[in-house]
Amino acid sequence: MSYKVRDLSLAEKGKIQIEWASKHMPVLNMISKEFSEEKPLKEVRIAAVLHVTKETAVLVKTLMNGGAEVWLAASNPMSTQDDVAAALVMEGVHVYAWRGETVEEYFDAIKTIAKVEPHIVIDDGGDFHAYLHSSALEIAEKVYGGTEETTTGVIRLRVMEKQGILRYPVIAVNNALTKFMFDNRYGTGQSALDGILRATNILLAGKTVVVAGYGWVGRGIAWRARGMGARVIVTEVDPIRALEAVMDGFEVMKMDRACEIGDVFITATGNINVITRRHFEKMKDGAVLANAGHFDVEVSVKELEAIAVSKRDVRNCVTEYALPDGRKLYLLGRGRLVNLVCAEGHSSEVMDMSFANQALAAKFIVKNRYSLQKKVYDVPKEVDTHVAILKLKSMNIEIDSLSEEQRKYLESWI
Repeated sequence: MSYKVRDLSLAEKGKIQIEWASKHMPVLNMISKEFSEEKPLKEVRIAAVLHVTKETAVLVKTLMNGGAEVWLAASNPMSTQDDVAAALVMEGVHVYAWRGETVEEYFDAIKTIAKVEPHIVIDDGGDFHAYLHSSALEIAEKVYGGTEETTTGVIRLRVMEKQGILRYPVIAVNNALTKFMFDNRYGTGQSALDGILRATNILLAGKTVVVAGYGWVGRGIAWRARGMGARVIVTEVDPIRALEAVMDGFEVMKMDRACEIGDVFITATGNINVITRRHFEKMKDGAVLANAGHFDVEVSVKELEAIAVSKRDVRNCVTEYALPDGRKLYLLGRGRLVNLVCAEGHSSEVMDMSFANQALAAKFIVKNRYSLQKKVYDVPKEVDTHVAILKLKSMNIEIDSLSEEQRKYLESWI
């Protein structure tokens, strides 16, 4: 069997980690049981570019229980949990991922799993979709359909659809309410701060935290930082989101002003050059820089490198940059996704819903592959609702249902 991981001897440790995650992912376990009986993915080849974590492993095993053969590469060069990668190889997964890949190795892994001519493509960030559409069109033409896990990836796919170059239907798993309302807000809100605290061991209470972007991710980070006693400042370019942040009780201002005040900076915009040289030059001595966006482009590391007179690693995941005037700035995780580089990513409970949507989306694609058009679809409402129902069931929570009288009342205009 083909694979490339760091060390297969880590497999037993990885197996225990996967078991731990599985115990906290009841929805995916219920779907896995259904898949084992129905085999909706029988003889389907799935190639996935995802963060190779213990939670991802539970998704992969669910897909395999549904009958699929799975090839897996990392969606970030620094996010792979090597013990999990080894354990998945022992389970029969074709894994091409290890922590600390070079950029070249990262893209080579994507190219490798593309060569199997997958029926379904699962992506996190859009790099796999982009590769297939730019360098492997003959493979893309054979794909039944794909899914996309992140806001960044969905944005890229929408552009491809608008330009008329999308070669297969894609389900925007990120847009499922049971994904972005929980994964982006509660998941990243907790895990981004977890990554910052593991890397630095600083006290957030009493500090000024600047959150760039007030989308679902930014909201979650801002709320949790405030809950830990921080003074939180939000920067935004969208007037409606900025107004929402004000109404939620946060200070809102331009980054040009916030950069002089903040102790900790967290980017969550999905855009490039959010914090740049002009901001570095005005920051406090000791300011901490972290990125919660998918790609390492939000904090301009290139400009930080250019103005620094020296740099050194002072802790695991913490690089100190000394500036000409003696001030020092601290960059976490090389500017990459802080929750996965400096910690373990989202909790299993949150990924339970996200990956339940992924599994059901794969089933939906296979079932409807002859009728789907080459465009980006939202997760079908019935799938989204089914995931919510299963999650409530796993929590032993019951809710009311509409009576026939109530349903008719809502459907009437009189």
